[in-house]
Amino acid sequence: MKNPIHILLQRKEEYDMGGTRGQKLSGMQKQVLSLYRGFLRAARSKSEEERCKIESVICQEFRCNSKEVDRKNFQYIEYLLRRGYKQLDQLRNPGTTGLSSLQLDFSK
Repeated sequence: MKNPIHILLQRKEEYDMGGTRGQKLSGMQKQVLSLYRGFLRAARSKSEEERCKIESVICQEFRCNSKEVDRKNFQYIEYLLRRGYKQLDQLRNPGTTGLSSLQLDFSK
């Protein structure tokens, strides 16, 4: 069974190559996919056990945010992107061995 994120990445490639599957991706959607791919690439440099854990956290975070964050809440999405890029920079550090999930609730 293919991972939904991999299907999304495959569709992005089809969009980029002029495929006829719906609308083109927005700039923000491209940034999110780029961040996701960056995390997967950074995870490859870690041990097999850590890579699996990192990929699990990444998948969980992106899936959760895709369901719970309003797609028109651009300010919050930009915040998540900035936070994600900071976490990616930390993950790329050779001394970093893992990644954890952080739950924030801004509904209050």
